[in-house]
Parts: sequence; C-alpha cells; structure tokens
Amino acid sequence: ATTKNTVRDFAVVMTQIVLWVIRFAPFGIMGLVADAVGTNGTDAIISYLHLLAVLLGAFFSVALIMNPIIVWLHIRRNPFPLVIATLRESGIYAFFTRSSAANIPVNMQLCKRLGLNPDVYSISIPLGATINMDGTALYQGVCALFVAQAFNVPLTLQMQIGIVVTATLGSIGTAGVPGGGLIMLTMVLTSVGLPIEGLALVAGIDAILDAARTCLNVVGDTAVCAVVAVSEGEELLGGREQG
Repeated sequence: ATTKNTVRDFAVVMTQIVLWVIRFAPFGIMGLVADAVGTNGTDAIISYLHLLAVLLGAFFSVALIMNPIIVWLHIRRNPFPLVIATLRESGIYAFFTRSSAANIPVNMQLCKRLGLNPDVYSISIPLGATINMDGTALYQGVCALFVAQAFNVPLTLQMQIGIVVTATLGSIGTAGVPGGGLIMLTMVLTSVGLPIEGLALVAGIDAILDAARTCLNVVGDTAVCAVVAVSEGEELLGGREQG
C-alpha cells in the first residue's frame, strides 16, 4: 500500500509539473519567436510562411491524391466519398483536438456508418492512431530540412536517408497527444547532427502544424481501415454514406 501511494503521489506531482510547463510554454515560445524575428528580421516570417506552404501543400497532396489512389487500388471504386466523409467528420475533430488518441471514438463511429465490420475497425483504428502517423512522419522530415537550411547545414545523401528513416520510425513512436510530434522531432535532428536549437524555430508555429498533421493522420487511419476491411471481404460504403 505504501508503494502504491508513493507511485500515485509521484504521478500527481509529475502531472502538476507538466501542467505548469504547458501553461508557461506560450510565453517561452513567444520569446523564442520574438528573438528569431529580432535577429533575422522579416526573413524569419517569410521562412515560416514558406514552411507552412510546403507542409500544408504536402498534407493536402497526401490526403487528396495519395490516399485516394491507395484506396482505389484496393476497392476499385470511387474513393472520394470515403475521403470527404473522413475529412468532414474525423478530420475536423482531429484538427481542433490535435490528438489522434482523442479521435479514436469519432473515427470508429465513422467506420460503423460506412458499414465496416466492428472486428476490423475496433483493431485497426486504435492501432493506426498509435503507429500509422503519416502526417507526423512528413512533418518531421520537412522540419528537419527547414532547420538544416536555417543553419546552413548541407545535407549529404546519407543524412537525407537518415532523416527519412528516423522520421518514419519516430512517427511510429510518437504519442497521439497534442505536441507529440514536436518532441520526437528532437530525435530526428540529433540523429543526423542538426542543431537542436532549431526546434525553437519550429515551436513558434507548431500548433498550426500539429492540427494539420493530426488531421492527415486520422484520414490515413480510415483509409487503411477501409483497405483492410475490403481485403477481408467487407462491403465498403455499405451504410448511409453510400446514398
């Protein structure tokens, strides 16, 4: 009982410390952004806009081009009803919660309305929310390139391959909570010798990037769930979404 109480008290203390960090984080990020803008002038803002444009463009390309192609190759039917339904329901919820884990019930309800077998989506959706984070992998790779350019670090072919591999593995280990991708970005940067200080440059706009990459993550989860369901003989869009 004593050990149990000690562990519980330690968990309470650590939770409170994390809450304090979260509450003061906006002030710290504001200071980092102000320092970056004050040092580099308006060039820093232009760089942020370029980063946003590249990432958002890549996110939309994966969500509206690559995912539909993958789904179509397996179901041989128009994949856009599935993609639009996911963006309209799960995607919007994920954008504002910034949490793949919190989106699991919403995504499972969507799969139910699509007529999928609960035995399929009850496994694939929670598993996908943990390891199928294509948005996070894309985010970490692009941000690593952004940091390399910001610090004028030339990337060799070996370093580029290292970024791809580490970003992919890091996305699998990223927690499905707000800001999880930013934490794992440190691993990507250190794995190829990029300055860890570059994390501060990305942190200033990470809230926007986090919302977008979480949206892409859950869209990918539903697409993969549909592919698995069809491979198991399920009839996709067998529910209300068909009409």
